[in-house]
Amino acid sequence: MKIAITGATGFVGSYLVKRLQAEGEKIIILTRNANHASRVFPKSAFPDVEIVAYNPAQSGDWQQVISGCDAVVNLAGASIGEGRWTAERKQEILNSRKIGTQKLVEAIANAEQKPSVLVNASAIGYYGTSETATFVESSPPGNDFLSEVCTAWEAEARKVKDLGVRLVILRFGVVLGMGGAIAKMLPVFKMFAGGTIGTGKQWFSWVEVDDLVNLIVAALRQPEMEGVYNATAPNPVRMADFCHALGDVLHRPSWLPVPAFALELLLGDAAMVVLEGQQVLPKRTLESGFAYKYADLKPALKSFLS
Repeated sequence: MKIAITGATGFVGSYLVKRLQAEGEKIIILTRNANHASRVFPKSAFPDVEIVAYNPAQSGDWQQVISGCDAVVNLAGASIGEGRWTAERKQEILNSRKIGTQKLVEAIANAEQKPSVLVNASAIGYYGTSETATFVESSPPGNDFLSEVCTAWEAEARKVKDLGVRLVILRFGVVLGMGGAIAKMLPVFKMFAGGTIGTGKQWFSWVEVDDLVNLIVAALRQPEMEGVYNATAPNPVRMADFCHALGDVLHRPSWLPVPAFALELLLGDAAMVVLEGQQVLPKRTLESGFAYKYADLKPALKSFLS
């Protein structure tokens, strides 16, 4: 297959490119920083990777590379966990997903040879937060900022269906691996200062990065997969249980709680990403026949921390 990927230099994207390269696929990376992408994916190690500079907010010559691709994977979007959510930052988080996806769909619309499938990232923030509710793919959206972002993001992706292109939307949970959220927590735990974040009662819906990559690859290759799938493990946990499991795997105590107000002072509205949660179950994902390698938390943590 010839596959175009946005967000390829990110945590999940880099894992995906390595997997597809190992399986002999031809990859086009659309990136805002071609020099950085060339360092992440040197030609000597990634001979089947072509790097194309693009501006995700603007139409341009980059859109022509979509023609002739078999598939497109859209992972791009500004980080939601970096810094305070000022009005400007919120607009950047929204636009990076909404406009970036809009321009990608525009490129597909203009392509002489259209891809057969678009695999578009979204997030479980779509459902809003709750300590009591359980969410599956058919659950309605919430009414907070992240719900608004995910709803707008998915709405742009859905326009590709009018072009006869199969669409798979994957709503990511918290991705576990050597990067992402875990990378920020490890130093604290290794210094024997780890502990429960906030009340500990909030739900933590997670997915191990290898399982997530396997799900993306399944979405690319299985024509019967279409629509929304929750990219979460089937066994979410409470935050307190996650922190205790992380401490156990690292052989470190998990005794020093991180109060909510401390995170709110540091991150502002962005603190809600870890202080509030949702119990998300991958109902359609399991119904599709997808087999998780890591359905339970401790084996998932051990897979990259042991």
